[in-house]
Amino acid sequence: MKQRKIPLRKCVACQQMMPKRELIRVVKTPNDEMLIDLTGKKAGRGAYLCGKLSCFRLAKKSKALDRALKQPVSPDIYDALEQDFIKVEDEFIAGKEAAVDDEK
Repeated sequence: MKQRKIPLRKCVACQQMMPKRELIRVVKTPNDEMLIDLTGKKAGRGAYLCGKLSCFRLAKKSKALDRALKQPVSPDIYDALEQDFIKVEDEFIAGKEAAVDDEK
């Protein structure tokens, strides 16, 4: 049986290539709304980050999301995304561990 190709994406902060499932997607919707997309299927321009808060803070400091989303991101949106990122981080890690268990 042929092995399926695993899609890879690059973290905009640390520039590390990882499987798409191991990254958190930040999306700018067609309505210019910025939010975190755990499903990876929402419409809009996306940027990927590792599941680590340190990577999010590095992206905020270097304005990596601004470049990846091709639009300036205001500081209040960064703050709101940071709060969402903290909430989502535990859920994301639990989902990632469940996916690893399913593969075994």
